[in-house]
Amino acid sequence: MLFITLDQFRGDSLSCAGHPLVRTPNLDALAADGVRLARHYAQAAPCGPGRAALYTGTYMMTNRVVDNGTPLDDRFDNIARAARRAGYEPALFGYTDQAPDPRAFTDPDDPRLSNWQGVLPGFDPVLELDDYYTPWLSWLTGFGYDVDDVSRALASESARPVEHSLSAFQTDHLLRWIDRQSGPWFAHASYLRPHPPYNAAGEFATMYDPAQCPEPLPVPARRHPLHDELLADPSTCAPVKPGAVAAARAQYYGMISEVDYQLGRVWESLRARGEWDNTLIVVTADHADQLGDQGLRQKLGFFESSYHILGIVRDPSPRAVRGAVVEQFTENVDLFPTVCDAVGIPVPRQCDGYPLTPFLHGDGRPDGWRQAAHYEWDWRHRSGEARRDAWPWDRQPERDHLAVLRSTDRAYVQFGDGSWRCFDTATDPTWGTEIDDLSIVLGDAQEMLLWRSHHAERTLDRPRKSFSG
Repeated sequence: MLFITLDQFRGDSLSCAGHPLVRTPNLDALAADGVRLARHYAQAAPCGPGRAALYTGTYMMTNRVVDNGTPLDDRFDNIARAARRAGYEPALFGYTDQAPDPRAFTDPDDPRLSNWQGVLPGFDPVLELDDYYTPWLSWLTGFGYDVDDVSRALASESARPVEHSLSAFQTDHLLRWIDRQSGPWFAHASYLRPHPPYNAAGEFATMYDPAQCPEPLPVPARRHPLHDELLADPSTCAPVKPGAVAAARAQYYGMISEVDYQLGRVWESLRARGEWDNTLIVVTADHADQLGDQGLRQKLGFFESSYHILGIVRDPSPRAVRGAVVEQFTENVDLFPTVCDAVGIPVPRQCDGYPLTPFLHGDGRPDGWRQAAHYEWDWRHRSGEARRDAWPWDRQPERDHLAVLRSTDRAYVQFGDGSWRCFDTATDPTWGTEIDDLSIVLGDAQEMLLWRSHHAERTLDRPRKSFSG
């Protein structure tokens, strides 16, 4: 089993998805031999919340990981723990960005409590790459590079050959580990790229001409106050210097092509070892990237540029279909249940998602499958410590939240302060046209209420007599 995450990988950045410029031959080949999820969505941003949903199969409203550094409640099951129950020893190559539950520690000085990029419980960190990337920097130093700071090392990837890139370093470790395995194995390869800084490695830095990169989606004339706030913040507003966004996009696409190249090495190794036909491969992302769309950068807010992500599953079983494209809405919360189904263990009751098995086996859309995608964003971190410490009288942080219902024709956004927006995405895919017809809006608001109602905590909601013991 190979579970791969690519950080900030947009769903429209695959050549097999119709991108006019980017080249991803190895991901395309995987999709041709498996199933591509065309409308696949992350459930939250940034990395910590997005990965909490991915690893536990739960929405933010359930797991309550609202920001990087928010602890993940230790009571939650996760993909690594499930793999262990199935008889695997799950290995990690990279990071999981999950801050530990402080209640699970007896020593207040335990160093894990001061690292928000903690390892998800259950994983064996064969190659752990936290925010400092010390193993990679030490490796580069051995080649004579002066790289004592990870930010500078990442920002100068184009100055080094691709064999010395971060993605190559991770892939080298993964391939060496796979070569040592003599039985069933479970590996999670968590790649940083195409995450900022936008600087592709080696020849991939010059693969794309900025002048040929697609233009970002425009800033709507009519905007929610939160959008204006983000546009006024230098840390979230896209650069306005002429050509800056195009240059960033060219490097972003270069990073995608480079990590695609590294994955090609993995596919080749699996085939050489005779394991291609018995390895389940899942490829997704924790969230996407605005890349200048709507005047914004990074991953944030309510536009789908930050949440529509890559999704490919290759099931090696004889029943599996090949080259299928799923147009139904799928979500990252579906991947944990899918893995459980694949390794033959029950799907935990905590899961908000569903197994994708019917799509992988060509059985069509299951009855009751969702009609929309759902995601959330919480920006209480912008409120400051003083406001957060004013509990219980100041509840503003709880209002610094939004949820999105993305259906085929519309996107309904509910803000925690009671405001809302409804976008007509059928006639205007740039999210620049709003719907004010309350008869339409009411229906979407009711659907969001039902979504929240149907995904309330359910772990212990059965009658006592149904529990053993």
